[in-house]
Amino acid sequence: MALWRALLCCLLAAWPGRPGLGVPLAPTVGAPAEWPRQFWHVTDLHLDPTYHITDDHTKVCASSKGKNASNPGPFGDILCDSPYQLILSALDFIKNSGQEASFMIWTGDSPPHVPVAELSTDMVIKVITNMTTTVQNLFPHLQVFPALGNHDYWPQDQLPIATSKVYSAVADLWKPWLDEEAIRTLRKGGFYSQNVTSNPNLRIISLNTNLYYGPNVMTLNMTDPANQFEWLENTLNTSQQNNEKVYIIAHIPVGYLPFASGVPAMRQYYNDKLVDIFGRYSSIIAGQFYGHTHRDSLMVLSDRKGNPLSSVFVAPAVTPVKDVSQKETNNPGIRLLKYKPGDYTLLDMLQYYLNLTDANLKGVSNWTLEYILTQAYGIEDLQPKNVYALAKQFAALDSKQFPKYYNYFFVSFDSSVTCDQKCKALQICAIMNLDSISYDDCLKQYYVKHNH
Repeated sequence: MALWRALLCCLLAAWPGRPGLGVPLAPTVGAPAEWPRQFWHVTDLHLDPTYHITDDHTKVCASSKGKNASNPGPFGDILCDSPYQLILSALDFIKNSGQEASFMIWTGDSPPHVPVAELSTDMVIKVITNMTTTVQNLFPHLQVFPALGNHDYWPQDQLPIATSKVYSAVADLWKPWLDEEAIRTLRKGGFYSQNVTSNPNLRIISLNTNLYYGPNVMTLNMTDPANQFEWLENTLNTSQQNNEKVYIIAHIPVGYLPFASGVPAMRQYYNDKLVDIFGRYSSIIAGQFYGHTHRDSLMVLSDRKGNPLSSVFVAPAVTPVKDVSQKETNNPGIRLLKYKPGDYTLLDMLQYYLNLTDANLKGVSNWTLEYILTQAYGIEDLQPKNVYALAKQFAALDSKQFPKYYNYFFVSFDSSVTCDQKCKALQICAIMNLDSISYDDCLKQYYVKHNH
């Protein structure tokens, strides 16, 4: 516990008065109006303030839960959540990348994966405060749109349907980025919507999808926890009337987990309800962005006839943590998305990553471009029809694209990893089928095909 107590002093003291270079909120003066703009997406930082190098590998970090850390170095270990130095290296890379960004989205989960007894409400708030302060110090002029994750609460997963100490704390912390109405709904239910200062007809809707998460007993048997569905429909309706485009951000994604059979990321009832709403308002929803799974994946939401309506992107985590029983995990990742001003069409995505083994070996964090989505797959842009066509390519029997996608799924953690027929079926069904009926049909077709 002593290390936990050291949390504030060691972290907030790390950057006293570090000057912020600031990121311009608009493209360069004189740039053409059609100049692509861009925004960053970071997620699942999972700071473990107990992380330290020691000869006893069972004591490197609380998040390894007493198991031997495998190969700890300055930037972390695959059995541990992020040391502060890893998170700082990611944010420093963004700051010094030379990329101009209009804003940043940050989709939750700041505290580490540790047993409930090792945290408290105050500790969770301290960790979120540290991460918020770090972002605000490094990017004093950048508008950031956060979403709460299932670990951004104590006990974890149990996010409530009414105001709480955590909701109030984040509402105060995130005031520099949000307007009064956004702060009001954030304080009340952990969700909000807000216009982007540099793009007035673009609205960010930040959902609290943790209310729909399976382990959340606070919302059992509720049809509309915190009235978020009603609020979402009203907000989308108003945006439609005002000719706004919308980016949806949240921690827990819609759809099915691509590494499990028949498991939606949230409860099935809530998932199908969200998918239905997003389908109905797809003409104004220009993109959806999530975290939570720690893996790099995409999905495409289609209507009942199979027409693609909405592109969905799940960003990989900054933390490299895995369970002892898992073979693979992810290298740390962050991403930059390019969009067209005016209609907010998603044009491209640049995925950056840190080769953790290499960084620990050299003692230097060399964040590198892993891939540019349009170039990696030879598609024109990230519009639903192109993502759908790509998914069809993945599904082909001898697909050259799919093994590449599966390597990126783990953020190039292990290029020798392969995905057998069943593994591929789960991936493809999750990419192309977000509601329970079409997903179940997809899996049935696979089993029929392979059991004859």
